[in-house]
Amino acid sequence: MTITLSIPPVPADWACHTTTSAPGKHAALLDPVAPTPEVIGPVVRNLIAHYRADAERLPASSRGDVDLRRIEAMLAVDQERHPGRPLAAERGIATRLQGCCRDHTLLAVSILRHRGVPARSRVGLADYLVPAWHIGHVVAELHDGERWRRFDAGLDPRTGPLPDPTDLETGPGAGFTTAAEAYRALRAGTLDPSTCGTGPGSPLRGEHFVQSGIFWEIAHRYGDETLLWDVWGAMTPPDEPMGEELLGVLDEVAEQLVTADEGDLEAERSLFERYVRDDRLHPGGAVLCISPVGDGPVRVALGDEA
Repeated sequence: MTITLSIPPVPADWACHTTTSAPGKHAALLDPVAPTPEVIGPVVRNLIAHYRADAERLPASSRGDVDLRRIEAMLAVDQERHPGRPLAAERGIATRLQGCCRDHTLLAVSILRHRGVPARSRVGLADYLVPAWHIGHVVAELHDGERWRRFDAGLDPRTGPLPDPTDLETGPGAGFTTAAEAYRALRAGTLDPSTCGTGPGSPLRGEHFVQSGIFWEIAHRYGDETLLWDVWGAMTPPDEPMGEELLGVLDEVAEQLVTADEGDLEAERSLFERYVRDDRLHPGGAVLCISPVGDGPVRVALGDEA
């Protein structure tokens, strides 16, 4: 594990950095950034361009940025390109880091944790990015002392599809659905899997994509903020179905995730303990990285990666 949590975990636990979110020697760069979604969003978008949405304006030479796992490594690359420049100083899009929603969110979470604010990333599906499509997505969540507040750091409220991406709705009908909520809808027959994935025409879509979301969601919740193309434990590659026995496990995990989100501390305790002890669910020491910019699956030892 990369984070020490209480049993059951409480919001204060998520104020601590994970190995992935820690800025390391670049921590001072985060000092000027106020720990609010309204300030964090523009900084995140200034540093990280989306490797697919902005592909036509990004150079091939920096495509490998998308496989950077740790904030410390991301900030190191940014400073190589912009020596000594504060994070709020404008970067030309061609010199920004290439990343995705996972990276926007992780940087937002890092800034919040740096200032002692409980924060975590949430994996699921967004309905507001492409019409009639459930896009695999990651958003940030902070605890304001009373509730968990979700926000989408990658969206500009001036030009994006949401008038206020700094405080997302939750529950039935919300634009962002957690992976657990989506999985339960899939199992109930109320979610069409053919409309779920990384986008229309993408091979990463369908039932397997929704099922895989449970692994990414529980890992991110408990401090293993993996890439969205990592495979581990009982996960199968996109071209291999998950068996009924495993789906039964995912049924139980999805139920616990939803119940924990409702504030049930016993569900949170049970889910965390299950995650820690069940090798099918957590990454352990290595993952299989199926990078969208790589030549093929690569086994990555998590203690050695950037």
